[in-house]
Amino acid sequence: MSKDDVILPKDFPQLKNDTFLRAARGEETEHVPVWCMRQAGRYLPEFREFRAGKDFFDTCRSPEACCELTLQPLRRFPFDAAIIFSDILVIPQALGMDVQMVPGKGPTFPDPLKEPEDLQRLQPKVDVEKELGYVFKAITLTRHKIDGKVPLIGFTGAPWTLMSYMIEGGGSNTHSKAKRWLYRHPQASHMLLKMLTDVIVEYLLGQVAAGAQALQVFESHAGILGPVEFNEFSLPYLRDIARRVKEKLKETAKDIPMIVFAKDAHYGLEDLSQSHYEVVGLDWTVDPRAARERTGGKVSLQGNMDPCALYAPKEHISKIVKKMLEGFGTRGYIANLGHGLYPDMDPENVGAFVEAVHTHSKQINKRM
Repeated sequence: MSKDDVILPKDFPQLKNDTFLRAARGEETEHVPVWCMRQAGRYLPEFREFRAGKDFFDTCRSPEACCELTLQPLRRFPFDAAIIFSDILVIPQALGMDVQMVPGKGPTFPDPLKEPEDLQRLQPKVDVEKELGYVFKAITLTRHKIDGKVPLIGFTGAPWTLMSYMIEGGGSNTHSKAKRWLYRHPQASHMLLKMLTDVIVEYLLGQVAAGAQALQVFESHAGILGPVEFNEFSLPYLRDIARRVKEKLKETAKDIPMIVFAKDAHYGLEDLSQSHYEVVGLDWTVDPRAARERTGGKVSLQGNMDPCALYAPKEHISKIVKKMLEGFGTRGYIANLGHGLYPDMDPENVGAFVEAVHTHSKQINKRM
């Protein structure tokens, strides 16, 4: 394969392990598939070594670097899916905002949105291919290099989560600046959320065209909203994204499972299960059996072990996993954590988690 062929989104190697995709569609699987949010991350020494001295967003803009970081965890663990290495904040950048990753502080917007008139600073029409083509190139390159081992997941931040970053100027405990907009400037809030939704739809379709085999939408800041605000400022846009992406993909006869992960929005579980997504991701505050009952078999579920359980001894991790699998059942289920891996976690314990999911789920399936 010549270098030019590698970056074309065609003639991808045949998929050898489709367990994750089948579970997403609610089909039977030999074992429960497993992957981890932030599986390409700082807990891996090889990740830290590769990233040393490099700017975070420079790394995100290098297809070769993103490909390498996406593949690193697959060399260590038998995960059933990979997720492209990138960041949700590439979208505010595409809209013309300056975002920097400050060591020890995290993402920072030097000039956040303060008042509705600041919306005029954003690009009214984003050329997604031009602004975010580096993500598409990373996906295509990774699809070739992954050699059909497992499916590749593309992702995006959800509108409300991105809006809160753009107004807060970074992480926040209260999100009071962003929530102030919802109460004081509801019209401008909807204008911004719609603008973000339009870019996200194009962005996700571009990821599929580049080779993504599943898509996850991260509504990481859902839990900061109450049910009323969630139903007005988050849920309609989550539904709109899935509906529009699905409609467009129908034209090309592509069947791409979509996952929605609205962290801490357990009050919205029933609504999320009727939002055009095949899979609903759960954080660790939701009981597996209750989640099954409340979603009524309409969707597959993903999650939801407390990431901090990985600090436990390996034998204890195995028991926690077994209980989790018994709660969810093994059909229409993808094992994951209830949030991303933390930088100080022991890779060996991550390996124990993956092994426990595979071993216990196979045993449960044999008994059925």
